[in-house]
Amino acid sequence: MPHDTPLIATIVAGLGLAFVFGALANRFRVPPLVGYLIAGVLVGPNTPGFVADAGLANELAEIGVILLMFGVGLHFSLKDLLSVRAIAVPGAIVQIGFATALGAGLAWMLGWSMGAGLVFGLALSVASTVVLLRALQERRLIETERGRIAVGWLIVEDLAMVLALALVLLPALAGVLGGQEQVEVRSGGLLSLPASYGVWGVVGITLAKVAAFVVVMLVVGRRLIPWILHYVAHTGSRELFRLAVLAIALGVAFGAAKLFGVSLALGAFFAGMIMSESELSHRAAEESLPLRDAFSVLFFVSVGMLFDPFSLISNGWPILATLAIIVIGKSLAAFVIVVVFRYPVATALMISASLAQIGEFSFILAELGVGLKLLPEQGRDLILAGAILSIVLNPLMFLAADRMKPWLEARAGRTAPSGEARPIGPATEPGQVASVAAPAKEDGPPPRTRLTGHTILIGYGRVGSLVGASLKQAALPFLVIEDADKTLAKLKAEGVETVAGNAANGDVFAASNAEGAKRLILAIPNAFEAGQVVLRARAANQTIEIIARAHSDAEVEHLKGLGADTVIMGEREIARGIVEEVLAAPKAPTAA
Repeated sequence: MPHDTPLIATIVAGLGLAFVFGALANRFRVPPLVGYLIAGVLVGPNTPGFVADAGLANELAEIGVILLMFGVGLHFSLKDLLSVRAIAVPGAIVQIGFATALGAGLAWMLGWSMGAGLVFGLALSVASTVVLLRALQERRLIETERGRIAVGWLIVEDLAMVLALALVLLPALAGVLGGQEQVEVRSGGLLSLPASYGVWGVVGITLAKVAAFVVVMLVVGRRLIPWILHYVAHTGSRELFRLAVLAIALGVAFGAAKLFGVSLALGAFFAGMIMSESELSHRAAEESLPLRDAFSVLFFVSVGMLFDPFSLISNGWPILATLAIIVIGKSLAAFVIVVVFRYPVATALMISASLAQIGEFSFILAELGVGLKLLPEQGRDLILAGAILSIVLNPLMFLAADRMKPWLEARAGRTAPSGEARPIGPATEPGQVASVAAPAKEDGPPPRTRLTGHTILIGYGRVGSLVGASLKQAALPFLVIEDADKTLAKLKAEGVETVAGNAANGDVFAASNAEGAKRLILAIPNAFEAGQVVLRARAANQTIEIIARAHSDAEVEHLKGLGADTVIMGEREIARGIVEEVLAAPKAPTAA
């Protein structure tokens, strides 16, 4: 190369190898993120060959975290957040305390100081934003009650880490805990706090800064952000709209971190949550989706770059103990907490599996602890190894939760639902997230409808709602299978019969009485998921008429090959309508 281009080299090597190993992982039915982590190990400093710039990779990964949390905020209203505060706040606090105690106990066994044990335990207590959200998205759980609890739990953890590290409390307490004295506590922003304020003064001011950020977002952001979006939308420029969405997401996140000491991820989440109140939130999600996916891949690559595979040999049993705290200790604590709050077993299992990993905040804590001379470098190595291994094992935790669910429900004297069909691919229409879970609040199979000769309408988004309105106008009996709580509430208020959940779930689809139905309409945009439903419907009723939607010729062939009678491709119908309008008889000119 004629010029030194570390940024380009890092992006090319990271995304290129992530694609290769992600595709290989997918080929062997392993989660692609395992391939992304391997790609990171290969371009990291601990393996021979090309070494990417770790600093640049971390910053690129942080952009991915910002965009991912922004996207979640677009689907998570303030009302949703407040609705789960009764379980998310005490649950997260108790779980953080339990995991921190376990980590401190392991640190004591290794002969570390009390300060090292505190930092180590805190690093093991907080789950990764990217991993948790990716797991919820793959399982279509974000818009269900259990998904809201998990996201709310995550936000409380983030707030706790902001308070614990905010680059405020730990530096202030470093001297007391046996580390390096700090003259000034840096919050990473304009509002730095002198350590002379004392511990309680620092805590109070930190909480005041977080509260100030929330107030600013609710009072100013709630008016300003939707106004900016609507103004840009009226310009008619898609390029400007996309730029506005990204500028708001990144700008609010960066401003929150610099001015208020709030994490970048939390700032982005609030930006998305405020933007969700705009009618343009669907379009905003669409514009941020490609960048969100690309940069989240770079997050996993950056994690892999930090891992030294030879540490598995030199620190064998401490790594296993660390992994046990993350995967077993945290999971058991979360499970017990959720059950104590009288939530269903399936909710407890899902949340415990979601939190059985650590990530970005853990890395920040580890680096901060080493920099303050609180945490030995061995502790940082254990945290990195625990993060890598727990991320790799996280899909297995969900599998184990699915296997344990019937047994635990049987022990609780409940009827366990039969196995769920696993989704093959993610939702393809931006702004829509489906769920393979059974109903959000009830974990048993939904009751079977008494309708016969009816139409089963799957999905009630932009397309499904138009179809439903036409069916209602024609007085044709139909029911809707939908998983979004807000949509379900609206349909029930309108008197439309619904089945809560995803049609890929065997129990959910069985509740629609496909055997006695006349017609099945698939209004969901995901052709892979729709294909599973087509197979279920055709197996249940050979004579049922199946109508589906598609976005490409390949999807049309795929769905027809599985048994769909009619597959309508949107682009083709638009073209047909335009051609019919052009070729129609010319209208008679009106008199002047």
